[in-house]
Amino acid sequence: MNLHQFKFVQEAVRRNLNLTEAARALHTSQPGVSKAIIELEDELGIEIFARHGKRIKRVTEPGQQVLRSIEIILREVNNLRRIGDQYSAQDSGTLSIATTHTQARYVLPGPVARLRQAYPKVAVSLHQGSPDQVARMLLEEVAEIGMATESLTRYPELVTLPCYEWQHMLVFPSGHPLLDRERITLEDLAQVPLVTYHPSFTGRSRIDQAFAQRHLQPNVVLEAIDSDVIKTYVKLGMGVGIVAEMAVLGENQSPDLVARPAAQLFGHNLARVAFKRGTYLRQFVLRFAELLSDRLSREGILRAMAGSEDDYDI
Repeated sequence: MNLHQFKFVQEAVRRNLNLTEAARALHTSQPGVSKAIIELEDELGIEIFARHGKRIKRVTEPGQQVLRSIEIILREVNNLRRIGDQYSAQDSGTLSIATTHTQARYVLPGPVARLRQAYPKVAVSLHQGSPDQVARMLLEEVAEIGMATESLTRYPELVTLPCYEWQHMLVFPSGHPLLDRERITLEDLAQVPLVTYHPSFTGRSRIDQAFAQRHLQPNVVLEAIDSDVIKTYVKLGMGVGIVAEMAVLGENQSPDLVARPAAQLFGHNLARVAFKRGTYLRQFVLRFAELLSDRLSREGILRAMAGSEDDYDI
């Protein structure tokens, strides 16, 4: 048995048992993947996959155990590479970060710049996606550290740690009638067009939950994943925007827009960082995490990474 066989089995499962897709992802041929998997099954004396004709249908019970062992083996192989990288070139390499657009645009520039000052030989690779895509990139080791508000705690294979709290902000075009109200309510917002995030991004679930609890139906006329896009359409008069506070604080805003805090309506959100359980973290990865928040320390991260599965969602 060899690492290529392990990778083929793992990728076949990741690609929903589609060997053609697995072969494409691994830059090899579908017959080669199929042959390698069959050879591994013959060597182990079990079927990893149940088949109907030549088509793979499901993972067998012993196959589930094989997959768990393969996951550990390949994870430790990657850890060996990271350890080698760490000690052969301790101040260089590539930091791969998986995150959402809002974090990449408004939160990460400062920490990334400070990391580059401390480690000028370290390159940074930003991978942007939905919170679930961020989690998948960590699990598939496309990225070493992930940052998002939603979804990360739903994956037991990830160590998730609180980074910072934030609230939503209401963004109005100047002169909007609601700006005359001393206190804006959910009932007020339910009467006007709204422009906000796609349901899987940037705390949108809290917005929907707040309206649902009051038995209100918001009139969302435009959804986007990009805070700048939301503000652009608010400026055009399409509706009242609901955006993350980091998208309107700390930089010069358009005089055509007015922002108001909305924690009293939607509560507070918690952004988290995440790492794949059991992964060896290089020194500059730990340093970058420390730069993200005062809540994160090298010692605390390593303690969480070494904890039991029940400790991972902290």
